[in-house]
Amino acid sequence: MIAKLVTHAPSRAAAIDAHATALDTFYIDGIRHNIPFLSALMLHPRWREGKLSTGFIAEEFPKGFALRSPEGEVARRLAAVAAAIDHVLGERKRQISGQLTGRPVQRERRRTVWLDRGEIALDIARDDGRITVRFAAADGTLGNPHVLLSSWKPGDPVWQGTIDGHSIAMQVRPTANGIRLSHQGYEVAAHVFTESEAGAARLMPVGAKTDSGKKLLCPMPGLVVSIAVSEGQDVKAGETLAVVEAMKMQNVLRAERDGTVKKIHAVPGATLAVDALILEFA
Repeated sequence: MIAKLVTHAPSRAAAIDAHATALDTFYIDGIRHNIPFLSALMLHPRWREGKLSTGFIAEEFPKGFALRSPEGEVARRLAAVAAAIDHVLGERKRQISGQLTGRPVQRERRRTVWLDRGEIALDIARDDGRITVRFAAADGTLGNPHVLLSSWKPGDPVWQGTIDGHSIAMQVRPTANGIRLSHQGYEVAAHVFTESEAGAARLMPVGAKTDSGKKLLCPMPGLVVSIAVSEGQDVKAGETLAVVEAMKMQNVLRAERDGTVKKIHAVPGATLAVDALILEFA
């Protein structure tokens, strides 16, 4: 157990809302935790109605909890915050000393926000210290303005503020050329593009994800010193599988979970490249 989180309010609904907000601001990194599941739980209709039993999780999540793709209002909320964060980052970059002078820098207002591969087009601008976002329809027409107020600054792990007067909190983690947002049980990679950047990004091929969950891959170029298991052997988490020598250092490769060795592909004395297959699990 990492911690207990307790909230209270005059009613069950208000206490659940307070708990959901508290979970959105509960920032933990470096270890696995169940905050996304608990955040999603706060919005579950049966949970909110109090119709609970000891079989609740098994009945409502028979295949376990899986992150969902944001849609509708939640997706627009995530896109608005992502665009606001990108806007603040852009403002900071323009304050870097030593930049060329002589012509004003005009920030392009139209942006395309990618939530994973889903696209949301919008217009963003700052006016009197507040950021205004207007979502674009399919024909390009802009909708009503939404006002975002926040004291967020680059490096803050949580974006806290209001959208149209409603309190909102999201966890922010920097990624390559973007950010990762966590909010109400959703976790999504967000990238904010100009219209021309979005056009180029659409041409990029989508990389296929390889499932290495049942494979032991060589983590670096090196020499196989020993293989500590045999085919058909049952191994426990933490048990030594192989030893690889690289840069005069021996690296012990251990099992991450319990399993059975299906096939061994490498032999002692073999020189392997990075990500070379050492063995497979059943």
